[in-house]
Amino acid sequence: MPDASTMTAKPRHVRNRAARPTLGPESGALMGEADHRAAKAEITSWPGYAPTPLVYLPGLARAASVAAIGYKDEGRRFELASFKALGGAYAVLRVLQDKLAARGIHASAADLVAGRHRDLIADETMVCATDGNHGRSVAWGARMFGCKCRIYIHEHVSADREAAIASFGAVMVRLPGDYDASVRAAAQDAAAHGWNLVADTNAGGGSDAMPRLVTQGYTVIVAELLDQLALPPSHVFVPAGVGGLAAAIAGRWAHVAGAARPRVVVVEPHAADCVFRAVAEGEPRPIEGDVNSFMACLSAGSVSPVAWPVIRDVVDDVVTIADDTAVDMLRALATGRYGDGPLVSGESGCASVAAILAVATDPALRAALGIDAASRIVAIGSEGATAPEVWQAVTGFAPDEVLRNASRSGSPAGANPAAPAN
Repeated sequence: MPDASTMTAKPRHVRNRAARPTLGPESGALMGEADHRAAKAEITSWPGYAPTPLVYLPGLARAASVAAIGYKDEGRRFELASFKALGGAYAVLRVLQDKLAARGIHASAADLVAGRHRDLIADETMVCATDGNHGRSVAWGARMFGCKCRIYIHEHVSADREAAIASFGAVMVRLPGDYDASVRAAAQDAAAHGWNLVADTNAGGGSDAMPRLVTQGYTVIVAELLDQLALPPSHVFVPAGVGGLAAAIAGRWAHVAGAARPRVVVVEPHAADCVFRAVAEGEPRPIEGDVNSFMACLSAGSVSPVAWPVIRDVVDDVVTIADDTAVDMLRALATGRYGDGPLVSGESGCASVAAILAVATDPALRAALGIDAASRIVAIGSEGATAPEVWQAVTGFAPDEVLRNASRSGSPAGANPAAPAN
């Protein structure tokens, strides 16, 4: 188990002294405009696509003494309730398109969804390791586009997350150890059997091609936010596991806005602080020991080598928080404690909001992060209740119950009220 101090300790902060006004050559190569446009064109064509809501939380903003907090609710992303739907499934699509292109066949996402060329791709096997959400995306993409899937999970992944992945037809492989051990095992087996490794990190081996595609899929979130925001934010808080989402948010915003981008703050659990350590030390190194956290999908011990150049260049700060801080915020959002409508935010989804309140109410950290009464903050709510049994154990009621109660009260969870005027 993680050390008890990681459950209750105060937030920790490190400033990225290496951050630059704009992307450098290496990080800029990952954030190319053509790659973003390709990902956006494909993903927005998928059945059921719609931008996820940006939900303003005026009550929480008052508690944090800031002008506005907007919660980007990735719990509404397709049927997967996680931002991961944008990455893994997109990489699956691109793998299959490349296989067909080698045969001289150009296939769109719509072609594959309709079952065209199924005879040529049905035996392709997609493989990845996951804490839950990335594997669910890969399995969902494999089912949607018509191929096989094999997902590796570690011993700490909850049974309901495993069942959710298996429901898309994936073969499940549960292994002893932690997330990083399952990453290595998936990479080794994919290489041995000629399977397609659709990883969101190449820390455990394999090429950087898949993590690049996964990260490019996540940049769709920034495109949506730029359409939704009435005024530019001063800060964006984004959770980090291996760092792909953080790289996508920081990198795409830097590509679009350059030095005028918001201040990007990465959030991690105390026990799984691989990005914090990399920024503090100037280079990433694997964490030894137990990295498991209540914020289950952030329990990673190694920064993705693909994500690192972007994080190094355009992430401004890293904050780590205690598990108890996230537990309390999950409950607060579920019950509307601060006077806002209830939100179904998962163990990792609530991390960015938990960090905002924790640092904004600590005078030293508030000053260090440049937060004041005029700050307009976006929190990337990376997931909904992707582990419903865990969520219910924490809150005392089911996620669907929150949605029903919110609907009856006239303040539906996931609504998108108008942005504050000042």
